[in-house]
Amino acid sequence: MIFMSKTRTLAAVVAAVAMVPLVPSAASAEGLAWRPCASIAKGWDDTDKQTECAMITVPLDYADPDGRKIDVAVSRIPATGERSGAIVFNPGGPGQSGMVTPSTIVDSKAAGLLEHHDLIGFDPRGVDYSAGVNCPEDETSPSPGMSEKDSARFVAERDAAARKRCIDKDPAFVRSLTTSNIARDVDRIRQALGEDKIGYYGVSWGTALGAEYRTLFDDHVDKMLLDSVMSPELNLTTMDDDIATVGEKTFREFSAWIARHDSVYHFGRDAQTVAKALLDLRAELTAQPRKAADGSPVDGKTVNDMLADPRKTWPDVATRLATIRDGGTPEVNQGPVPKTGFGWDTERSGGSTFQQNALLCNESPSPRDFETVWRHWLDRIERNPVSGSYGFWEQKCIGWPAPVQQWAFEPGKSPLQLVGHVFEPVTPIGWAVAMQRRIGGALMKIEDDAHGSLQSLPCASAAVTFFDTGRTTTESCPGPAIPEPKA
Repeated sequence: MIFMSKTRTLAAVVAAVAMVPLVPSAASAEGLAWRPCASIAKGWDDTDKQTECAMITVPLDYADPDGRKIDVAVSRIPATGERSGAIVFNPGGPGQSGMVTPSTIVDSKAAGLLEHHDLIGFDPRGVDYSAGVNCPEDETSPSPGMSEKDSARFVAERDAAARKRCIDKDPAFVRSLTTSNIARDVDRIRQALGEDKIGYYGVSWGTALGAEYRTLFDDHVDKMLLDSVMSPELNLTTMDDDIATVGEKTFREFSAWIARHDSVYHFGRDAQTVAKALLDLRAELTAQPRKAADGSPVDGKTVNDMLADPRKTWPDVATRLATIRDGGTPEVNQGPVPKTGFGWDTERSGGSTFQQNALLCNESPSPRDFETVWRHWLDRIERNPVSGSYGFWEQKCIGWPAPVQQWAFEPGKSPLQLVGHVFEPVTPIGWAVAMQRRIGGALMKIEDDAHGSLQSLPCASAAVTFFDTGRTTTESCPGPAIPEPKA
């Protein structure tokens, strides 16, 4: 195993700074110069004729509203029927672009939201078309002869140095990357739209952004829906601990599922036997790794990284594990490396890793030194032999120099619908329960392990009903069944 092991999903997070009085924006709905996104935004889908884009200007520092200004990119798909307002979306990350989220919603089972609402997306400061810092990553590899710990230290120091170079390009901008400032940017979007109140639909880290917006601007919230809810307290150490705990539970459930289909996979007829066979396969390939056709390693990490995957992938993953056990080497798929940039001439990347790091580290009190993070990592593996090594959040802040500004969410009075996913490892269901205790609202539980899946399920109708009527629900929603094994 290697320290930086597995990035399982871009999940999410960030916080609240001391409240600063908001100076009213001079922007108005008429002041927004809406134009077809395809005509001005580089890399936009030329076939998209419905999404419009505009820029708003916001203060870099809301404590100095007359000081430096930055641009935030906004998108819109206008309501198709009798309009009752606007819903602002954030898909999470942090660091994820939200410009195409309205289009994604229109193509989903939550498309009914468009009938009575303008759907509004935006790139948070630091992401894609909005103002940002161009921060290329250093991909220098550790020397092959290094020990596991020395390799981890090399990567941690390499990444810390790269982040410091980015910070030094624009320290004031990097310090401004907080959930609180982005929540204030959302309120400037509200003002620019000419709305007294807005709806808000946030996923993953976008739920923290929503909780912060509701804390600061509850009087300007029409209705708010938060799907795949973050914990009300951001601590990357705790995040890795909680995610590992859920991952270990997923491994046990996966082993039991394979056992039920022993006639297909032949790993054993009970969960304990299957789990032992899989861990033995991991140990065998750790000691004697192989090579795939493309030259990539098939080793213990290859096996371990498949042991707590999403339920919808279980038939394919089990087949691949059986292939490895039987001496084969299935292909290892690797995704593209995202680019970075900002302004309408930016080639869209879909997100910013540096913005994510800055938001998390500006707001998490997790350790900044390698030795503590390494010790936590080893302890986590001791407690969670399969999923303990999946943790990658805590190490992001090694060497981060900026002071911490922690979240401080408060309850509100505006209608609030929370959505949690019973088996999800990215934002565990316990986080949704804790957030409900902190800020209130009704909690709907979806019986799946998919991150932010509400919009893709038939029960997305509950979201449409909520934004149309304000009626919340506490009912459970069935998720999709685990696919049957392939013959």
